[in-house]
Amino acid sequence: MSASSKQPRKQPRWQRKRYSPRARQIDIFSVALRFIGALGWDQVTGNLTSQRKSRRAQWLVQQMLELGPTFIKIGQALSTRADLIPLEYIKALEQLQDRVPPFDSETAISVVETELGNSLNGLFRNFELSPLASASLGQVHRAILHTGDEVVVKVQRPGLEKLFNLDFEVIHRLIRFLNRYFPKIRQYDLEGLYYEFFGLLFQEIDYIHEGKNAERFQDNFEHISHIIAPKVYWRYTTKRVLTLEYLPGIKIDDRMTIEDCNINPDHLIQLGITCYLKQLLEDGFFQSDPHPGNLAVSQDGKLIFYDFGTMTEVKSLAQDQMINTFFAVMRKDTEEVVNSLVYMGLLEPQPDMTPVKRLVGFVLDQFREKPVDLSAFDQMSNEVYVMFEQQPFRLPAQMMFVIKSVSTLDGIARALNPQYNLLAASQPFLQKLTQSADKGNLLKQAVRQTRNAIQHRLNKPHPVQVAVQRLEDRLDQGEFEIRVRSQVTERALKRLNMAVRCLIYGCFWGFTMLGGILLVVYSYVNWAIALFCISAFWLVLTVRILIRLLLRERLERRLR
Repeated sequence: MSASSKQPRKQPRWQRKRYSPRARQIDIFSVALRFIGALGWDQVTGNLTSQRKSRRAQWLVQQMLELGPTFIKIGQALSTRADLIPLEYIKALEQLQDRVPPFDSETAISVVETELGNSLNGLFRNFELSPLASASLGQVHRAILHTGDEVVVKVQRPGLEKLFNLDFEVIHRLIRFLNRYFPKIRQYDLEGLYYEFFGLLFQEIDYIHEGKNAERFQDNFEHISHIIAPKVYWRYTTKRVLTLEYLPGIKIDDRMTIEDCNINPDHLIQLGITCYLKQLLEDGFFQSDPHPGNLAVSQDGKLIFYDFGTMTEVKSLAQDQMINTFFAVMRKDTEEVVNSLVYMGLLEPQPDMTPVKRLVGFVLDQFREKPVDLSAFDQMSNEVYVMFEQQPFRLPAQMMFVIKSVSTLDGIARALNPQYNLLAASQPFLQKLTQSADKGNLLKQAVRQTRNAIQHRLNKPHPVQVAVQRLEDRLDQGEFEIRVRSQVTERALKRLNMAVRCLIYGCFWGFTMLGGILLVVYSYVNWAIALFCISAFWLVLTVRILIRLLLRERLERRLR
């Protein structure tokens, strides 16, 4: 045995033994109602600024951390859903990490011995009590088997499945409550999201399922020596304990150490992108969370994959479909690319696919031959949210996992080489694809694509015609809004809106105040106090909007 582990100073409330289902329900509902109340207050007061949304988002993140693993995972999942929530919340939730303290070594040993049916000394020659890493779902300990094999033992946090089952019921009640009393929420299909999320979550806490995923991944890369994954020791694996081969490596984004080991960073970028193209297009089975903690580099330049709890399946493409899709990307054929995404289940067919095609076209224009700069999406952020408001639909979870994987891989690639080229890094996969493809079919494809390219070049219209056609297309797709209101009219409308709100709030204040006075006259003191409190609320709103109105008028007078 080695060093003793540190005891957490304060045990989280959700992990205490005397934490009843009723207390859990009260905690969850109180956070939800406080959050809804805060959003309602912002709507009533008209304070919908980006700064206020960011403050609300930070508060929500803190509450999720306090509610524990289920809500940490919900927050991490929502951080990929730009089709559902505002950008300010996306940015806050992206910072949500598994900041949960490790549980004590005695508990970890108890779980291991109970699950594997033997004493720790009978199972391992050595078992390190201090965990290598910990997260909301479990923690990892290094150990040595009696055979001399070095392994890591992943131990699930005790009481986790019970907590998930409880949260499963409580959140379902909360969703039914929201759907009943807030009809606008129904358009987001929270019920579907709920089943989708918990299905993935229960898979993630089943370590037998994770072990099978690891072996399936190994089989897919059996003939590619530069991609490796740890071996599963099934004799020491159960639903709550997973024992894997110990494969140490350099952190994937540690460029300095990688170069010190004479490993070419550009080769690693090619290897990573080729690996993910194979997973996504050829295997239809990919790791949807490739963050630096799940990827490493061996001393001889091999790419090591660690975590297989979050694998995602999509419909893979046949070779001729992949070739078609790559040619479509190269010539920026939005229609063909969208058809491939629909076929793979990454997009759901819609009556009007114009907004989706516009987004795909934007991505092809921006990122086809240069590094994926995700900040460029800010250019379209307003249009994206308008699009989802005008035509609400939910992107499939698989698509969001692909986007998350691409953005994470892009961050890793830029850490290794800020000027990397996505298309150039994909060349090894394209070469392999063409080498393994049927030569006759490949020749036909090449001839057809070459003919199309020549025809396009010969029939290429004059630049002026192209510009006019693009303008017409963008108008048809609703990319432009023609502003017909002058600034003076705009300011007048805002003043009028504030004046109307001031009048409404003042009326409510007057009615409630009058009602309270009448109740005092008729000796209904308790009811009168309640009405006076409500009256005070409306008075605050009235004064606030009145001050804003007066300040606006004074400012405009000075401007004139």
